[in-house]
Amino acid sequence: MSDAAAAQDRITREDLDSTLRSVVGEVEQQATDSARRMLPLAVGAGAVLLVLAYFLGRRVGTTRSTVVEIRRI
Repeated sequence: MSDAAAAQDRITREDLDSTLRSVVGEVEQQATDSARRMLPLAVGAGAVLLVLAYFLGRRVGTTRSTVVEIRRI
């Protein structure tokens, strides 16, 4: 293999840098796009969990509350 052919086959720092920047740019773009789509889903799930906790708390409160009976003698 000649020196010219060996020089063409070598991977330079610029090659690695440009490839890495393009891959990272694509990943960041996909992350921001999916974050925008997931935000309403996360808000809806949080609201459902809040309502569920409220109703479960009411139910537990009524089953565990003490009943005090006062009688006049």
